[in-house]
Amino acid sequence: MTTPAEMPADEAKPSPRLVAAPGAPAEAQQARPRTKRRLLIAALPIALALGGGTMWATGGRYIETEDAYVQQDRVSVMPEVSGQIARVDVAENQQVKAGQTLFAIDDSTYRNAVEQAEASLASARLDVERLKAAWQQAVAEAANARDTLATAETQDDRQQSLRQSGVISQSAADDSALQLQIAKGNATKAESAVLSARAALAGNPDIATDRHPEVLQAFAKLHAAEIDLQRTVVVAPADGVISQTDRLQQGQYVTPATTVLSLVATGKSWIEANYKETELTHMTPGQPVEVTIDTYGGHALKGELASIGAGTGAEFALIPAQNATGNWVKVVQRVPVRITLDAGQDVPTLRSGMSAKVEVDTGHSRGLPNFVTAALSAVGLGGNTAVAATGDE
Repeated sequence: MTTPAEMPADEAKPSPRLVAAPGAPAEAQQARPRTKRRLLIAALPIALALGGGTMWATGGRYIETEDAYVQQDRVSVMPEVSGQIARVDVAENQQVKAGQTLFAIDDSTYRNAVEQAEASLASARLDVERLKAAWQQAVAEAANARDTLATAETQDDRQQSLRQSGVISQSAADDSALQLQIAKGNATKAESAVLSARAALAGNPDIATDRHPEVLQAFAKLHAAEIDLQRTVVVAPADGVISQTDRLQQGQYVTPATTVLSLVATGKSWIEANYKETELTHMTPGQPVEVTIDTYGGHALKGELASIGAGTGAEFALIPAQNATGNWVKVVQRVPVRITLDAGQDVPTLRSGMSAKVEVDTGHSRGLPNFVTAALSAVGLGGNTAVAATGDE
């Protein structure tokens, strides 16, 4: 067995881990790890508090909500004329283009109305031609009446001169005066006939036939009949998807202002996000928005805050809440915010009612609390600078 004296010098040297340094008490060596642990324990909550405070001060710029849904215009398709449905050209959930035929109404009655209106128009034109002929006849008769009156006046003057000379009797002179009165009456009657014929031609004997009021009225009736005939074919008012076609059956009698199917217009989509009223403080139209549709979770869409609703959803409810009671409880209200999608991006197929997540960039961070800012200013550490560093970007 080898003794310590026989061991090599480097092996016999005691380990520094086992032997305390000369002049250092054992208690001091044991107190160092405890001090480090205490510093770590104290520093950890301070670091967490500083990190949390920094995140809170620099946060609040992006406000998001999942209470958002895709919205699209929905058009209630109603016929403008009544009648039986002759054919149906669309099916449930079918994609249609603007102007595409949806269904047609039996048009036999309306075609007959157009034919009657055309006949009335032709009759009105003939009436105008007769009125023009009547006016020409009245003018001719008026001219004849004036000539007759002039002759009667000459004849009466001659007879009255002869009566004064005693050549003819008084009765012959009286007959001549009577004929003059009759001629005057006929001339007046003829002039009135001319005026009446002119009035029948709207005061213009040279008026074009198709500009006469009677003909224009016939044209209006014809156009109305043609419009009703065109309305027997109902077309799509916009691009979209047809829905609720179960209310549309061939042979069914429909009337105006009765909804027979719906069309969801796919040409324009927007997002309606319902934000809490406390989140609207720094929201303004024009701010950028990021939209994620639940159906396409990995596809983010860019948009813009278009407008903020005029009132909360409760204000436009069918039965508004009545808060004038003794059991009132304050509830944070939500205000609808309209989000429009930017043009030129790859927008997937959207359907009305899809859920979405909306994140609005308000450009405004919370900043330091007022009491912290006041404290920094009081000690001269530049509270305004600190606020600017953690405030708006």
